[in-house]
Amino acid sequence: MTSQPGQTTPPPSADQIRRAPKVLLHDHLDGGLRPGTVAALARDAGYEGLPESDPDKLGAWFREAADSGSLERYLETFAHTCAVMQSRDALVRVAAECAEDLARDGVVYAEVRYAPEQHLEGGLTLEEVVEAVDEGFREGERRAREDGHRIRVGSLLTAMRHAARALEIAELANAYRDSGVVGFDIAGAEAGYPPTRHLDAFEYLKRENNHFTIHAGEAFGLPSIWQALQWCGADRLGHGVRIIDDIDVAEDGSVKLGRLAAYVRDKRIPLELCPSSNLQTGAAASYAEHPIGLLRRLHFRATVNTDNRLMSGTTMSREFGALVETFGYSLDDMQWFTVNAMKSAFIPFDERLAMINDVIKPGYAELKSEWLFKQTSVTS
Repeated sequence: MTSQPGQTTPPPSADQIRRAPKVLLHDHLDGGLRPGTVAALARDAGYEGLPESDPDKLGAWFREAADSGSLERYLETFAHTCAVMQSRDALVRVAAECAEDLARDGVVYAEVRYAPEQHLEGGLTLEEVVEAVDEGFREGERRAREDGHRIRVGSLLTAMRHAARALEIAELANAYRDSGVVGFDIAGAEAGYPPTRHLDAFEYLKRENNHFTIHAGEAFGLPSIWQALQWCGADRLGHGVRIIDDIDVAEDGSVKLGRLAAYVRDKRIPLELCPSSNLQTGAAASYAEHPIGLLRRLHFRATVNTDNRLMSGTTMSREFGALVETFGYSLDDMQWFTVNAMKSAFIPFDERLAMINDVIKPGYAELKSEWLFKQTSVTS
């Protein structure tokens, strides 16, 4: 927060962080279920594989299981959430609750991703999966409005990088691009499954003038990022945290960017950074050591995201709270990250601009002015 001479402004409070308008670009639908919903859906579906039935214990189990430091083990936790998301009603419920939870946390725009191919075991078609999730998001938006919150949610359709359905899912994303789907993604274990295996999907999307992001530079290094950008043509990098491997910081504090890092910064390639998740998968050892601090100082197009709220026990407010505590970030810093994210969203430019000028900036201006009224009440 910019201070005038003689004026001291404290870091934002937890309440201000929660009320601040936030934009979320990297959040997995099957990684954000309420523990109670997982337990309830498991009972309804007759799924007996859950390690715990009590919601509190189940939520703790997901967080502990994801804290292994291994991306592969982290991904294993999704077997349970996907198992209970195999019916239309379950998908509608999960998507509606996702929108409600995000809105209650101050998120005004979100792109939530999921892999339709992982929800076919109950007999649904790919199209029925997409339509059920979209119905849920719209219902969640409606409930949020009734609760006094506003949110807009778009879907990113994800193909699993170890499978062979990327082109099919890309075509699905294109078919529903005017019905709630805003783009495409590939996800899953990076090592051994380079994004170039799915070039046909990316070339198809480029021909159709469609948007896509690629999970890259999370568990795997610079080659993953380079391929995602220079071979596949990604609009954004899902995580991209390993770009730090191409940045040298000397003992005197001077910084030198390698050619790939310079390209990412200079071309304004958005980085969908997920601090808490990165700590769990071993991409960073602590918040203080997370590259987001340096990337923000160097003015990369960095954004803050949750990745998997259930597995990380997190929210957007919790992510920003950790960064405020670690780096001393102000509301101005939060606004910078949020505007970065809104600039990078996969909706039309005029709508992004309206969200920035009519929702995000006024919201932060209101929060930043609160010290004036507190000071007045104290002195009067």
